[in-house]
Amino acid sequence: MTPPISLTSSDALLIADIQNDFLPGGALGIRGGEEILPVLENYIRRFHVRSLPIFLTRDWHPPDHCSFVPQGGMWPVHCVAGSPGSLPPPSFPTSDSAVIIYKATDRNREAYSAFQHTSLDRQLRDLRVRRLFIGGLATDYCVLNSVKDARTLGYDVCLLIDGIKAVNLQSDDGRRAEEQMIGMGAMPVRWEMFEG
Repeated sequence: MTPPISLTSSDALLIADIQNDFLPGGALGIRGGEEILPVLENYIRRFHVRSLPIFLTRDWHPPDHCSFVPQGGMWPVHCVAGSPGSLPPPSFPTSDSAVIIYKATDRNREAYSAFQHTSLDRQLRDLRVRRLFIGGLATDYCVLNSVKDARTLGYDVCLLIDGIKAVNLQSDDGRRAEEQMIGMGAMPVRWEMFEG
């Protein structure tokens, strides 16, 4: 029997890219993406009431970003900085204490990871965070790359299995990404495993 997960002062929550363009009906909508929103809201509340750090990433692209099809990239135009598609849905409340990490802001550089060309690592170290709980969109891109970088930088990682969804360009991309993250040392966790 695995002991329940107890949060400590060295823990932080990192949620990737809950933005309209990644939800059903958006420019790059992920099937079932809306299903994880209530779960992620519960995680946000759990961390907020314990005054633990919460980080939310946002793709924040210039209109001619290199990842877009018109520029020779692989994705439709999405999450253009300040556009309705770049914002979270109104139904997704976030804590006032949450820190927004904007990524992929350089037109010539793709950045799936929350750590890539951002201040996230410095902020986490300033807060003496050692363990990250990571969820959001999408399992096989921004979550995967954020977990990879977190592990490379020496953080312990708990992967919120009930709080992720995959793009699945290939039908098993999400499953393979989960296996890859667990293989790198991320611990798969679910809401019911937490204490209290």
